[in-house]
Amino acid sequence: MKLTQPVMTEWCATADCSLCTMRASVLFAGIEPALLSRIQHAIDEQHMLRGESLYHMGDPGRAIFTVREGLVKLVQYLPDGGERIVRLVRSTDVTGLEALLGQPYQHDAIVEQDSVVCRIPVDVVRRLELESPQLYRELMRRWQQALSEADAWLTELGTGSARQRVARLLLRLSNEAGDGLCNLFSRKDMGAMLGITTESASRMVAELKRAGALSEQAGRFHCDRAMLEQIAAE
Repeated sequence: MKLTQPVMTEWCATADCSLCTMRASVLFAGIEPALLSRIQHAIDEQHMLRGESLYHMGDPGRAIFTVREGLVKLVQYLPDGGERIVRLVRSTDVTGLEALLGQPYQHDAIVEQDSVVCRIPVDVVRRLELESPQLYRELMRRWQQALSEADAWLTELGTGSARQRVARLLLRLSNEAGDGLCNLFSRKDMGAMLGITTESASRMVAELKRAGALSEQAGRFHCDRAMLEQIAAE
């Protein structure tokens, strides 16, 4: 059972998809401008704060969501009231796709970092599917991407020692562009992502810091990817 209920956002801001700076990489890339202009009035854009919720597990699925900026965590709850973070939804990712099958949402979607999110009603997506084959193909690609990510979390972050799991998580979160930076998560959230206790997560982070694989600066981690890769493969 859930211990707390995150705050739900009042959706009100209408998006202007034609001005979206991420148009080339978000869900509607490739859709004709004339078609997009006919449906964008039904698409809401919202700036959301950490702790707010896009939707709750069991709610009727009436919309899908695409993240323009920030980070959203998908949470399921254990019989003892604990929580497990089963996936992170990042910039350009889509979540709530089960709504397209007429199913209720399967997770709580909670903002982990301040975010900009667009809500797209299911009836709008179905209308677009009839007029835009590109959208259908892109939806299927995003769905497969979400399944692959869920499989990766299960295999990479749900097996091995606590030390290996923390190292693998940091590798997935760190910036591969070369600076090795990743955002700092609470030890509770890290434990919920990895299926380990908060104490174990805290202990492993301290151990990796002592080993030089990890340093903490101004609320962010700096990762030594080579060292973390070695630990993850032990």
